[in-house]
Amino acid sequence: MGLWLPSLEELYLGDNKLSGIIPSSISNASKLTLLHLSTNSFSGSIPNSLGSLTLLQRLFIGENNLTRESSTPELRFLTSLTNCRHLEVLSIALNQFNGIIPDSFGNLSTSLQIFQAFGSKIKGSIPSGIGNLSGLGHLSMDSNELTGHIPPTIGRLQNLVQLYLEHNRLQGPIPNDLCKLTMLGDIYISNNNLYGLIPTCLGELKSLRRLYLDSNNLTSIIPSNLWSLKDLWALNLSTNSLGGNLPLDVANLKVLIQLDLSWNQLSGDIPSTIGGAQSLVNLSLGHNKLQGHIPQSLSNLISLEFLDLSGNNLSGDIPKSLEKLRYLQFLNVSFNRLQGKIPTGGCFNNFTAQSFMYNDALCGVSRLQVPLCKTNTLQRSKSKIVPLLKYILPTIVASAILVLALLFVLIRRKKDNSRLPTQIDSVPFAWRRISYHQLLQATNSFNETNLLGKGSFGSVYGGTLSDGTNIAVKVFNLQSEAAFRSFDVECEVMRNIRHRNLTEIISSCTNMDFKALVLEYMPNGSLEKWLYSHNYCLDILQRLNIMIDVASALEYLHHGHSTPILHCDLKPSNVLLDENMIAHIADFGIAKLLGDGDFMAQTRTLATIGYMAPEYGTEGIVSTKGDVYSYGIMLMEVFTRKKPTDDMFAGEMSLKRWVKEALHDSPFAVLDANLIGREDKHFLVKEQCISSVLSLAMDCSNDSPENRINMIDALIVLEKIKTTFVANSG
Repeated sequence: MGLWLPSLEELYLGDNKLSGIIPSSISNASKLTLLHLSTNSFSGSIPNSLGSLTLLQRLFIGENNLTRESSTPELRFLTSLTNCRHLEVLSIALNQFNGIIPDSFGNLSTSLQIFQAFGSKIKGSIPSGIGNLSGLGHLSMDSNELTGHIPPTIGRLQNLVQLYLEHNRLQGPIPNDLCKLTMLGDIYISNNNLYGLIPTCLGELKSLRRLYLDSNNLTSIIPSNLWSLKDLWALNLSTNSLGGNLPLDVANLKVLIQLDLSWNQLSGDIPSTIGGAQSLVNLSLGHNKLQGHIPQSLSNLISLEFLDLSGNNLSGDIPKSLEKLRYLQFLNVSFNRLQGKIPTGGCFNNFTAQSFMYNDALCGVSRLQVPLCKTNTLQRSKSKIVPLLKYILPTIVASAILVLALLFVLIRRKKDNSRLPTQIDSVPFAWRRISYHQLLQATNSFNETNLLGKGSFGSVYGGTLSDGTNIAVKVFNLQSEAAFRSFDVECEVMRNIRHRNLTEIISSCTNMDFKALVLEYMPNGSLEKWLYSHNYCLDILQRLNIMIDVASALEYLHHGHSTPILHCDLKPSNVLLDENMIAHIADFGIAKLLGDGDFMAQTRTLATIGYMAPEYGTEGIVSTKGDVYSYGIMLMEVFTRKKPTDDMFAGEMSLKRWVKEALHDSPFAVLDANLIGREDKHFLVKEQCISSVLSLAMDCSNDSPENRINMIDALIVLEKIKTTFVANSG
């Protein structure tokens, strides 16, 4: 690539498949103010001739395979860029430099506002001269191999708003000089080797929105004035050695979304005032030395989705008021000293035994693997029992005789009614009794205009009952023997499970010539419709929420019962969306129930090609790991908008291989174009989020079932990805 364009001012070559070295002749375009070479496959070193572009204002050269010059450990091109006195943006992230930043770094232009160098294998220490870059507002050097101390001179960067130094090997204390940065909004110094105290003066940074100091070696107590930061959105001090109590002032954090203090040495009670932090979505206090009761006021955290109180010394019962937390998707109170009955209503329908294990005396339903609760009976003395038998027993006997007589009449009447052509299945839940004629009226005699969709075993029609209730009616094709089995399987599976992310069966109707399930109506249709219709579009957060919903349902099916339930046909067309865009898994027509102690079952019924696990398609062997594989494929599909059966996947190329190769090169290349663009304000945040999602998808879809993640861990990972994304894109 040669250039002789002396009048060229802006050059955009990013997001291509360019390779080779960057030619030094590029400096011939002496009037360049913007040079964009990011997201290619350039290799070799960055030419020092870039320093000749004295008018250069913005240089984007990240996401390549660039290295340092072999003759020196320093990144010499940074020294050459000190000649560019108008430089405002310098992005060199995601390369393979394997070198150190020279001391001359501090001589770059004072006009420099953004410096991005994350994920580039940069070694050595942060030069003290960084304090000279007085115009710097964004400093991102995370995910490298930096060592040494955070230089105190960083306190001279009065315009700094965002500081990202996490995932390095930095040592020493957090310098008090950070407190001089009155405009600082984000501090990310997680996962380093920092030690000592958290500077008290950080509580005076009123502009602070996100403070991440987790995964270090910090000691002492949490400064009390941190709780006065009323505009703080996220506070993560987990995995340190912090002691002391949680103060009453935690209620001051009215807009706090994430509070993670887990894996420390905190003691004392959880203050009841914590219910005042009503914006909390993620609360993690696990693995401390907290004691006392779980406060009732936690039920005031109406937005809470993640609650971890595990690994403490908490006692007493689990407040029944927590049933009100309608958005709570993850709960862990294991490894405590709790006792009493586990609540059963609301969100507690979704939790599994893993949420409650290793406590003193919890009791509840058998699926939670705790003892059944004993019924409290009124103990009476002998003196009170005698008159009870004398005066009341005759009345009881007479009533029993009357009841037996009524039962005899009812049994006779039921035997006569058994000759009727239509009967409604009896079920353990309070299902509605809906007759065949009511279904005909509701669906306009199953008119094609009411058809919602067709499947392998029948058709689904929309309808409205006389009371205004919208329903979906799944009518089975009785010409197929498999449809009979499918109906029986779906009834068997669905009669004993309830979860907010599973499609609810309202009733069933069957006779010799007709079999149907009456389902709750999903007004927003299927996930497949939203992915591939030109009239609809889902953003990243919506797709995350939908896949979290699906993961929650699978986690419940696989681990929420003594008998695991396998869906066996997970795909976007079997995920339906209600009026609030909450996802529900549907169609259990080929589902399997594993027997006690079984991990696998043989089947002759194959799922959809492209979503099947390898061991399922070749050997007919299914397990919970097969659903996990299908979930991984669907994760890829949801974020790439490519079906695994797309025409582009032929020969050795598959959706999984395509995504895997992109993760090594550029995840941006496989993403749904509707999700992200290069000029997107939060491009890096979105790309990191989706890259993490696709990495999880690879963990789910490993060819070996033994090496696949389970749905409990997959759900936790996806929740963390969402939490990080929301915190960083707010």
